[in-house]
Amino acid sequence: MASTPRRSSLVAILAALLAAVLLPLSTLSAHGADTPLRTLASADGRQIGVAVSDNRLTGSTAYSSLVSGQFNSVTAENAMKWDAVEPSQGNLNWAAADRLVAFARANGQVVRGHTLAWHSQVPGWITNGGFSADRLRTLLQQHIATEAGRYAGKVYAWDVVNEAFNDNGTRRSSIWQDNLGDGWIADSLTWAHQADPAARLYINDYSVEGVNAKSTALYDLVKSLKQQGVPIDGVGFQAHLVLGQVPSDLKANLQRFADLGVDVAITELDVRMQTPSNATALAAQAEDYRKVITACRAVARCVGVTVWGLDDADSWVPGVFSGYGAATLYDENLQAKPAWAAVAAAFGGSTASPSPSGSGSGSPSSSASPSPSAPPSSPPSSSPLPGGCTVAYRIANQWTGGFTADVTVTNKGTSAIGPWQVGWQFGAGQQVTQGWSAVFTQSGAAVTAANPSWATGLAPGASYGFGFNGSWGTSNPVPASFTLNGTVCTTA
Repeated sequence: MASTPRRSSLVAILAALLAAVLLPLSTLSAHGADTPLRTLASADGRQIGVAVSDNRLTGSTAYSSLVSGQFNSVTAENAMKWDAVEPSQGNLNWAAADRLVAFARANGQVVRGHTLAWHSQVPGWITNGGFSADRLRTLLQQHIATEAGRYAGKVYAWDVVNEAFNDNGTRRSSIWQDNLGDGWIADSLTWAHQADPAARLYINDYSVEGVNAKSTALYDLVKSLKQQGVPIDGVGFQAHLVLGQVPSDLKANLQRFADLGVDVAITELDVRMQTPSNATALAAQAEDYRKVITACRAVARCVGVTVWGLDDADSWVPGVFSGYGAATLYDENLQAKPAWAAVAAAFGGSTASPSPSGSGSGSPSSSASPSPSAPPSSPPSSSPLPGGCTVAYRIANQWTGGFTADVTVTNKGTSAIGPWQVGWQFGAGQQVTQGWSAVFTQSGAAVTAANPSWATGLAPGASYGFGFNGSWGTSNPVPASFTLNGTVCTTA
């Protein structure tokens, strides 16, 4: 969680910065044609991760396609926390956590486990159980052994201990600290290592991004644990930040921890602002994201950055900090904000990104056609597909003049298809304005969505989802038919 926002006065953003970041949408290619963040981060040898909502992952193809297409690391927002996996004693529910692990493995992503021992989201049967200290110790050990053991070899790293300190550097009062004493942290790390010797084990906390009393207490703990031979491999810096308040000593602080012989990672990045947002604030937010990525890249042992939540619709911020929000890379309609472009640029990519909603840049030109930057290596075959195909097209959200659509294509045959492209005709003048997880082109009413570079093949029986934002005028009918590599598909 994050600390209470401090008052700050924002320096006005230069017009040149706004011009560089807030490009008119009509001049840009579809978002799906830009180099994905995961490609840029992987080329840099780092992770770009996202905290994932199970409900959204299973309920929205557009959401899941962005998660798979843009990120090479995923963290469960809640699905791996103790109250989620064991809501009542002995009643283990791994469904959501298993789904995330399977999703990550299917999409070539690593999983950061979050979290094994925390003062919050402890099941009520523990907090209200009246257990002795010895029994609490046994329960904690069993929980860590069970969960870390279940995902041994499948979870890259664990936030073993989460938020153990107060802002003044003293130990936080919790069921573990109060009953088990200072040793519960070393014990938790040891138990996690026993359950999965290969996993990277972290201590994770907020308001430790700069050098202060809290981060120094954490530094001293990590140094002591290393001296004792306790298995600790990394420190997570949550980085729930307030607009304009990226610590000036972030890089130096990351480096001092790295010098202890541990990895460092930004684990829960978001940058909240007063809402409603505006173009100036969004540009300032983009600069804050750029600073964080740049600081991480300047430290050899900084393994990567995870953003906390994909989009503003699911951000935890408004529910905790009244009047604040708009903290993530994507807005509530899954449109990339200037911060997305800043992250891409900080990793060495293009600065182009769609304009944010409400930026005043106007709607896209009706003649604008998304152009692919990474087309398939060879044109897809137009030969009939044995077994055929199905396409499901769903309008996930619609507003005056705009809409979001999810598309899922399934190979019903017995042979793999690749490269591939899905085609359709709009019937009422609709235009694709931004897409994800496919390479979009449009000529008049005809639209094609070709495979991105990371999804060139569609295995027998496999499905692939992508999505887009579009514009519409008098009506927005669903396309009458769809093709896969020229073969007409059944509509689902």
